[in-house]
Amino acid sequence: MIMFKSYVVTLICVLTIIALPSNAEQQSTIIKAKGYLDVVTGKVVSPAVIQIEQGKIKAINPTPMPSEATVIDLNDQILLPGFMDMHTHLDLDFDGTWDTIFTKENASKGALRALRNAELTLNAGFTTVRNMGQGHITQELINVALEEAKEEGWVNTPDIFAAGHMVTINGGHGDITMAYSEGLIEVGAKHGVVNSPDDVVEAVRYQIKHGAKVIKIHATAGVLSLEKSVGAQQLSDEEMRAAVEEAHRHHIKVGAHAHGTEGIIAAIRAGVDSIEHGSLIDKRAIELMIDRGVYLVPTTGLIEYIQPLLSKMDPTMKRKAEYVLPLAKQRLKQAIDADVKIAVGSDSPIIPHGKNAAEIVALVDRGMTPLNAIQAATINGAELLGVDDRGQIQEGLKADIIAVSANPLEQIDAVMQVNFVMKSGVVVKQ
Repeated sequence: MIMFKSYVVTLICVLTIIALPSNAEQQSTIIKAKGYLDVVTGKVVSPAVIQIEQGKIKAINPTPMPSEATVIDLNDQILLPGFMDMHTHLDLDFDGTWDTIFTKENASKGALRALRNAELTLNAGFTTVRNMGQGHITQELINVALEEAKEEGWVNTPDIFAAGHMVTINGGHGDITMAYSEGLIEVGAKHGVVNSPDDVVEAVRYQIKHGAKVIKIHATAGVLSLEKSVGAQQLSDEEMRAAVEEAHRHHIKVGAHAHGTEGIIAAIRAGVDSIEHGSLIDKRAIELMIDRGVYLVPTTGLIEYIQPLLSKMDPTMKRKAEYVLPLAKQRLKQAIDADVKIAVGSDSPIIPHGKNAAEIVALVDRGMTPLNAIQAATINGAELLGVDDRGQIQEGLKADIIAVSANPLEQIDAVMQVNFVMKSGVVVKQ
């Protein structure tokens, strides 16, 4: 009986120790800096003393200061919330052609490529990304697997909202097998290649079943693919409605790749949450987007990066790029002037991974104020994702915090050189 009581007491003590948080979990981290940008008001608040506990912002300029804390002194730096990129392709790189990746790279190497590019993106200050379709069409969902590995603590990457395979018509912009001999590789709905509304539903369900957090559809033809048109509508109105209805039934948002005007309008009417690129957007589409609260993710910064690659591109791609990209620049200015909701999307790797912030700089060049461009990379991204736990330096939100050496409202180029990155309370770059 004595032995039994002793055992019970010991067990209770052990369970109590397990249940109590460790000192490491309780201890605060303090970030001190010159100031932080309130991305809602546009004011730089000084000084900036940010208290972090358990991956979240516990207090801003706390009084009194915690007695025990790890202090990170960033001196004259300006703090911002971690940036968000709403259009990436982590498993891809682009040097004027996709041929090596599409024809010679297996899924294992594709996953390693995606990890490397995710790390570059995180170190550039982007703590959340949407991965808008993988390039390895016949392989399993690489970027979904990368997000799962991040959640389990295996790797250090941004939070990834992955789309899985893009939903596209047979022979359309996302069907990379159109470059292959017929019969060489056959793909179908689970790879995102569809021929009917029923196929679309199957494709969407397959992506969601395997972990997709967003669905990407191809409303129109594209630039960096081999179909002749850049803007012709591809998915039918019925197919787009089927995609949106199925995704929304699962509380999953839909982004539509769309260059041509009619395809943009059809996608908006189908109920998509964002238009990707929107190169030939016009007044009708702009009014419809404003009326329905649809976001534009313009991927405008890639224009400067694609110019040196034109000579290496397939003649069909080169012709389409030279036609549509100058028009896209003009039409984006119209959308900005009309106050269309805009979220940052780099379309990396066209803007190389790790230089994603070039899209923020480009938006300012196209007519946005520096504050609006930063909002497009923070609070607008959060709204488009449908999350309320990030996007600002605010008590209770995720401790996704970055630092730059100058006030980006005065020097927008400062966003290109991020000196400090904290992801969920963990320092990943200092």
